[in-house]
Amino acid sequence: MTGEDQARRWLDVAVDDLRHARYAEEGGFYPQACFSAQQAAEKAVKAVHYARGARAVLGHSVRNLIERLDPRVPELDDLLDDARELDLNYIPTRYPNGLDAWTPAAGFGAPQAARTIAGASAIVTSVRRYLSAV
Repeated sequence: MTGEDQARRWLDVAVDDLRHARYAEEGGFYPQACFSAQQAAEKAVKAVHYARGARAVLGHSVRNLIERLDPRVPELDDLLDDARELDLNYIPTRYPNGLDAWTPAAGFGAPQAARTIAGASAIVTSVRRYLSAV
């Protein structure tokens, strides 16, 4: 399988994760929406790494994955603040001990879900543009 094929597969799953995030948000499952948005962004950025020939891409930090791109992708660099916020959703949205005093359902609400979905959507869109240009 070529790097381009692998990249398309990762982007396809990222798009599915983003759809799931929106579905969870509509149902009021805000922590799950936030986590699925983080996953969408992570997988989208990994698609860029695979398109560039990476054989394995490790790590879950969206920001770190963007910063490890060499050469950098300026459009993704412009989204580093979104990436930083998305990274905050990797653990505390899933585990009861991820937040000091609250469960995920008490700690994540509609505003967080809307922000994370918007950030993930921007990253997925940017990656889609990048992959269609290479």
